[in-house]
Amino acid sequence: MTSEEPRSLAHDLRDAIAPRTVLLVLGVLLLQLGFILSYVGAFHSPSPHRVAVAVVGPQQTVDRINALDGTPVEASPSPDADDARQRVLDRDVEAAYLADTGTLLVATAAGPALATAVEQVFTQLGAAQNRAPVVQDLVPPQAGDARGLTAFYAVVGWLVGGYLAAAALGIAKGARPATLRRTVIRLAAMVPYAIVSGLGGALVVDQVLGALTGHFLSLWWIGAALTFAAATVTMAFQVLFGVIGVGITVLIFVVLGNPSAGGAYQTELLPPFWRAIGDWLPNGAGTEAIRDEVYFAGNATGGPITVLVVWGAAGLVVTLLASALRIRRENADNSITLTG
Repeated sequence: MTSEEPRSLAHDLRDAIAPRTVLLVLGVLLLQLGFILSYVGAFHSPSPHRVAVAVVGPQQTVDRINALDGTPVEASPSPDADDARQRVLDRDVEAAYLADTGTLLVATAAGPALATAVEQVFTQLGAAQNRAPVVQDLVPPQAGDARGLTAFYAVVGWLVGGYLAAAALGIAKGARPATLRRTVIRLAAMVPYAIVSGLGGALVVDQVLGALTGHFLSLWWIGAALTFAAATVTMAFQVLFGVIGVGITVLIFVVLGNPSAGGAYQTELLPPFWRAIGDWLPNGAGTEAIRDEVYFAGNATGGPITVLVVWGAAGLVVTLLASALRIRRENADNSITLTG
């Protein structure tokens, strides 16, 4: 009778933790570090950069503003106060400055932090002349949206719901559907889910909390579009990469999307990388779409809505094509194995 040799610690580790698990844990670590890098990188030192401002006054005033160090403001001339005011309401510019009266027109509903940053720029500009700007808020936030963050947090909720629902289907029935029919059924299931998700979120934001009121239907369908986009994109990544696809979704929507969305700090206050990607991700597009719809009579919503539609459609198409190609390849491999 022979006694078993004692196993080494390395052998026990290999037995207890599979190599695939190690790779998944390393992936989680990278996401964690990416989260810290992205959020701290975006928010640690907000400063205005080329904030669009309409200026009513002589060209030399426009030139003087554009010559400020760091280009915090990008000024463009307007013929009169009415034109400048309308440009703010149309979302063509973020603020307007009336040089003759020293009046600064802002819209804090588009982002209080941005309005404050613009006010600070013009306060410093007027300090040389001992003339502080007279600030007029054309579009203040609703009472229930005092800090202008409701749109951002609603978007986060809808996106989380979309990618968690898709991830849950993947966990329950496999990240990669076995047949194209199952793929179509999963995608179709996300349609009523997105509609109900949009409805529920709109009810909470409007009817229950009164945070954003008067635009219930718009909130509903923007929420539905966000949820569906997050769900289809998650499914696409799951079909392409398996369970790792959920991590890629988190990278896009959480690590990159949230800090660049213009929530606490608007796009013009962020460093170059986050400023460049913000408008092209569902987080930023959804936040902007809600603010424009609720506060600016739907002006400038075309671009953000298009971004949401493109993401949703791209997720849908990639999911279907990737599933079809994968299933076709597996069937071909099985056929070769059987004939061989």
